[in-house]
Amino acid sequence: MGAGLRVALAQLDLLVGDVRGNCARVREAARRAREQGADLVVFPELTLCGYPPEDLLFHRGLRIQVEQALAELERDVNDPAAGLPAILVGYPEYEGAAGTRIFNSASLLAAGMARQNYRKNCLPNYRVFDEKRYFEPGDSPTVVSLGGVRLGLSICEDIWQSQPAQAARAAGAEVLLVINASPYEQRKQREREGVIRERIAEAGLPVVYVNLVGGQDELVFDGGSCVFDAAGNAVLRAPAFDEALVAVDLVRDAAGAVVPRATAPDAIAPELAPEESVYRALVLGVRDYVNKHRFPGVVMGLSGGVDSALTMAIAVDALGPERVQVVMMPSRYTSQLSRDEAAAQARTQGVAYSVISIEGMFESTLDALKEQFAGRKPDATEENIQARCRGLLLMAISNKTGRMLLTTGNKSELAVGYCTLYGDMNGGFAPIKDCSKMLVYRLARFRNELARRRGEYGGADVIPRAVIEREPSAELRPDQKDTDSLPAYEILDAILEAFIEEDLSVDEIVSRGFDRAVVGRVLDMVKRNEYKRRQAPPGIRVSRRAFGRDWRYPITSGYQR
Repeated sequence: MGAGLRVALAQLDLLVGDVRGNCARVREAARRAREQGADLVVFPELTLCGYPPEDLLFHRGLRIQVEQALAELERDVNDPAAGLPAILVGYPEYEGAAGTRIFNSASLLAAGMARQNYRKNCLPNYRVFDEKRYFEPGDSPTVVSLGGVRLGLSICEDIWQSQPAQAARAAGAEVLLVINASPYEQRKQREREGVIRERIAEAGLPVVYVNLVGGQDELVFDGGSCVFDAAGNAVLRAPAFDEALVAVDLVRDAAGAVVPRATAPDAIAPELAPEESVYRALVLGVRDYVNKHRFPGVVMGLSGGVDSALTMAIAVDALGPERVQVVMMPSRYTSQLSRDEAAAQARTQGVAYSVISIEGMFESTLDALKEQFAGRKPDATEENIQARCRGLLLMAISNKTGRMLLTTGNKSELAVGYCTLYGDMNGGFAPIKDCSKMLVYRLARFRNELARRRGEYGGADVIPRAVIEREPSAELRPDQKDTDSLPAYEILDAILEAFIEEDLSVDEIVSRGFDRAVVGRVLDMVKRNEYKRRQAPPGIRVSRRAFGRDWRYPITSGYQR
């Protein structure tokens, strides 16, 4: 192996359940790393089955495939003709004939060496994680000597706690190798690196940290694999939201301590600004959801509002304009501004665009219900009928073309139920489901600024400025404004964040300067509309708490605020 040990970090986008495909990706990356002089390649947590595998872990077929894949990799590492370096790979380890005990494990496979195994000690069971449902915890460190360097193995949550790193140090580790499947949320990379520095301060060991990348249902893994020396200085940071194969050399300094050194001059990728990181998470989440399900493309409604405008921009960036179809479905209440700006955006981005009026469907529905509605004044019922007419058309196009329907609702609307079941909530995936209305505006402005920096679309705005600046309206009745039904979004979003992400009480939220009656009304709307959220399509998680895996409120509840 020469002087020191070259370690490659394989930041890969894997597919849950595709054990054979994931194993092939491991071989491919290991061969490329060998060509770059790597002695060891480190792969993400649960590489072979993908993360999170959820109840697939209970299926006997998965166990058989995982055990076969691991055996094949061990054989290849020991076969000179295969051309593989040593590998550290994550996998679910089944114990006993019945396999009733499962561990979240990592195996280090190297030529001429018996398999070295580590079982994850700390199992997260909060927010999006429920690993105690599936795994047993390990209880001891694993330290492996390779190329004259003593490597302490660790898995994800282990680095967020003090004990595993200290145990590895006590067992003789000189470097910590940490494999991860750490999902994205806003400001997560800075938080991760802060935790890594805490462990370094406690244990005094350099850290090699490899993370998963890619979209898996509502989760997006952002990569950001990194290496820090024993003083807490960054040596390497892989780009966020992209696959990467990067390397460091572990060498000894004059005092004999192991020091990581980057193998490339531009090894530290810059941190992304907040809006850019969210936007890239949304693009990656849409791309992987559509492609991993093998949809030919997507279809969506384009209303002339900012939510659908942002969703379309995300879809185009994720899939290309040729795979995006948008439909404007005007009614008697649709303004000329909405018609014009929707057409302009579709023209700018080069997507397939059509206009289908819902007037005939709306009139026919009202006529069919006239006896049922006799003597009753118009109300939200007529508004919902319009939304459901649109939902019916979009679902029909989706069924006929095979394109998946994207919904365009945001987190603020979903929180308070300002959306229609079987109408604008129809669809297979909801890209901005976890984006508050105010974040939607920031992302729209960011995308326009990005277009200017890139020189895209001949200087035209990706999202028309008039769409961003107009007052929000569902356009389902004359002169309708969102503020007819909701507080101003600046106020609504702040209250929702305090309640949803911070779990604050009414009194605590009011103490921040909000009117008690407004806070009470908003929280009551959130409570009443849990049934809608349970029927919403999955969407990309970008906040600390999204309506999905980490939100489990009862539909039926007598809780009084």
